[in-house]
Amino acid sequence: MGESISEATILNWLKNVGDTVEEDETILEVATDKVDSEVPSPCNGVIAKILCQPNEVIEVGKVIAVIHVDQNSAVKNVKAQDNEPKTTTPSKSVDKSSLDSNRDVQRLVSNPDAFLSPLVISIAQKENLTIEEVQSIPGTGTEGRIRKSDVMRYLKNRQYPLPSRPQTPVAKSTYNAPPISYVEGKDSIVEMDRMRKMIADHMVYSKHTSPHVTSYIEVDVTNIVNWRNEAKSKFQDKYGEKLTFTPIFVEAVAKAIKEYPMINVSVDGKKIVVHDDINVGMATALPSGNLIVPVVRNADQKDLLGLAENVNHLANSARNNALKPDEIGGSTFTISNVGTFGSLMGTPIINQPEVAILALGIIKKRPEVITTDNGDEIAIRSMMYLSLSFDHRVVDGFLGGSFLRKVGDELEAFDIDRKI
Repeated sequence: MGESISEATILNWLKNVGDTVEEDETILEVATDKVDSEVPSPCNGVIAKILCQPNEVIEVGKVIAVIHVDQNSAVKNVKAQDNEPKTTTPSKSVDKSSLDSNRDVQRLVSNPDAFLSPLVISIAQKENLTIEEVQSIPGTGTEGRIRKSDVMRYLKNRQYPLPSRPQTPVAKSTYNAPPISYVEGKDSIVEMDRMRKMIADHMVYSKHTSPHVTSYIEVDVTNIVNWRNEAKSKFQDKYGEKLTFTPIFVEAVAKAIKEYPMINVSVDGKKIVVHDDINVGMATALPSGNLIVPVVRNADQKDLLGLAENVNHLANSARNNALKPDEIGGSTFTISNVGTFGSLMGTPIINQPEVAILALGIIKKRPEVITTDNGDEIAIRSMMYLSLSFDHRVVDGFLGGSFLRKVGDELEAFDIDRKI
């Protein structure tokens, strides 16, 4: 389901006990926190048992059904499971740097460059593991990446855990919510769907977690507007891709993050996790009215064409409810184009566990005073407001303001002679 996914809700079984299934045939539908997915059969066989029912919330890794395998079929993930490291009793000859056999966490060697996914960080916080301790765990994922299974295996064999972090008691609020008036026959009640409940919880959590500060600047994007108006037809004909403003905005954000990497971080207790990858999330409205954040991964490593292809794919998938789990997780910074809905500017809520989010207002033509070789003149310019909400625990006004100004400078410095 993707490394950032820890649980899913079963929506519907498409097969029943006794039904014959073929490899890769869809057998059920599940929903994660933001996207619905189809689950294929890993083999040919017959469904012998269904252990979990629709609407049950299931942790990733839990057995939900049993398939009697056709003897002529090989289960797809058996080989991968066989390659999983076996948990064994420690012996004196085992390397003491291995967490599965190490009997003293104080001797562990931490790898500060080890990448930690949001799921792994969440587990670490729940289990009171320090970042250094988690980064000491040998990863079995691609290029040594630390997976959920690695952390769970370590916890199972952790014989000398570090002292738990002291829990600060939270005083229970005595405030009573005001009553809501309801007129029978006139007012109506609409139940929140699953996604809306999760969005509501995520927004409240963000406001409770991060002290939000919002800064604003005004940007002259006349060069970008003029260039796009001239290039969009040629771009479509040459590459078969629409040229929207979004990839240009993502490109400017990625360049600014390269110069101010401390905006591309997460907070873990009293530690700051600095992300090496620049994964830009795009807050996107769904036809249902809900919100989703597909992610442009490694945005700094893509040219404008690559960004346009990525952005268009994600936007189309979002509209068609076809986003994959790994396309909505792992963002390190988010942008929200509030101008799409006609808003002049916005005060966006941070997408946890990030520490900043950029809102892009509507582009409007206005008379502006500009400096030319002939002195100050009034000209019609395409103007846009940018607003940056940032987490004041780790981002001060200097960093937030400097980063925002850098994004604006990148947009204003856009080369109107740029070739497509």
